[in-house]
Amino acid sequence: MDIPRRFLPSISSLLALEAVDRLGSASAAAEELSLTQSAISRQLKVMEEQLDVALIQRNQMRLQLTPAAQEYVIEARAAIQKLAQASLKLKANPMGGSLNLSVLPAFAMHWLAPRLSDFARKHPGVTINLNTRLKPFDFTMEPFDAAIHFGGLDWPGVNALRIMREEVVPVCAPHLCPQNRHSAEWLLDAPLLHLDTRANAWESWFSAQGISPPALQGMLFDQFSTMIPAAIHGLGLALLPSYLIQDELSSGRLIRAFESKSISLGDYFLVWPSTRPMPVAFETFHTWLLEQIDDLDPSFG
Repeated sequence: MDIPRRFLPSISSLLALEAVDRLGSASAAAEELSLTQSAISRQLKVMEEQLDVALIQRNQMRLQLTPAAQEYVIEARAAIQKLAQASLKLKANPMGGSLNLSVLPAFAMHWLAPRLSDFARKHPGVTINLNTRLKPFDFTMEPFDAAIHFGGLDWPGVNALRIMREEVVPVCAPHLCPQNRHSAEWLLDAPLLHLDTRANAWESWFSAQGISPPALQGMLFDQFSTMIPAAIHGLGLALLPSYLIQDELSSGRLIRAFESKSISLGDYFLVWPSTRPMPVAFETFHTWLLEQIDDLDPSFG
């Protein structure tokens, strides 16, 4: 390291400083860290002497960090959290090869999860940890190595691998659909279900049919997992990815509201930060995913 070690406080001093800032007193920090109040004070004094900077303003009511220390503790807290996450990662997979992946719930459940048994069989030394995020985030602020993203190449600061195109079809419960549905215009008078992350989906679909719709209203959902049951129970028409509803269409719980050509609202991508080296586990997953993409059914686009 280029930074002299004399500028690196001990973990115990950092924990004491962070706890005092968050809790406002040495006694509260001592209780949380299972130390004595005098031990907390010693840790803070050692840190002040080491850095040759005043860190604490003392008054009768509480301890308070100096303005400079308040800025310092923000970065220190992030470093502590990152170290804790690294320790959990090591404990979860002591043989190495752990990958933290942010996923979209529906895609993870219906496309990725059924394939992960193949990955686990081929790469038993790699552990993949999944967590859901619905929208793009800052990789420097979240504990992920990579993410599954839907839409276009509009996530700044990342590299991307296209997985597949998503095609959507309008569907509904059988009793909502009229027998004579040769025109898509009947959908304009039907109750429509919307996904908040794809607010313009219905407008795009109607435009593809050559129809200029008025402002469309209806129930709003944050995930396909709740929208699909709502459609099955007749709460409205839903514009759903075809790969999610094969079973529902086969069983007749949902039917196509209009026999039109499927349209695409975007693609699924694997994205990863372009500003840092990626772990070996990511390279393993990336190579495996390329194999899955090569084997995709052409109907996935």
